[in-house]
Amino acid sequence: MPKSTRVIKKTDRKKPWLKKAKPTSYYLNSREQNKTILIVGEGQTEKLYFESFPVLSLTVEAIDLQGQSKLKLIESTEEIVKSAEILYDAIWCVFNMDVKQGEMEFSDFDNAISSGTAKGYEIAYSNDCFELWFYLHYQFTDQKHHRTFYYKELSKVFGLNYEKEGKSYEFCKNIYSILENDTNASQLNAIERAKTLFESYKYLVYHKQNPTTKVYELVELLNENCRK
Repeated sequence: MPKSTRVIKKTDRKKPWLKKAKPTSYYLNSREQNKTILIVGEGQTEKLYFESFPVLSLTVEAIDLQGQSKLKLIESTEEIVKSAEILYDAIWCVFNMDVKQGEMEFSDFDNAISSGTAKGYEIAYSNDCFELWFYLHYQFTDQKHHRTFYYKELSKVFGLNYEKEGKSYEFCKNIYSILENDTNASQLNAIERAKTLFESYKYLVYHKQNPTTKVYELVELLNENCRK
């Protein structure tokens, strides 16, 4: 025999016990905090820097692939995503131009950005190197430089041989706090300077966008989720 349906009088429809419960702020905040982003880079500098952001409302999973072709990095990222036990809310690939004055280098860089973008990944690329992002905390430049320029300038700023000591695990682990606590450095200025550079060169093919760093986009995302 069919189950009888309860009839609700029109006058009762607004009664509290018949209203659907709305998600609580705890529920919404919990869902927000469950967000996880994947950051795949090609060196420990990037991995340790991004892991140092004091994020609260998301989990950062950073992976160092220790240097390989840019297209291979995109392929490796795809393998990581497919084999992961969770569904990432955002996937970021972080890599540099690695200028060696060769057509194969240019093609690899350009194709990796196009391939990653087509797969739905965010690409925080830098041309010529990731250290341009650190340099922009102190100075603006719109001149085409090789990474040796940034290594030299950062050596002066940090009072060490950046190419050797600046690549050490201990220094990379502390670079975020070093920049945050240096009164001569400004992340806000770095973001604005990086935006200016990107607007100036975004119409060029990727390997000709020098100097450019899109690291600022990932930094802005992390900042949105940092404790205040």
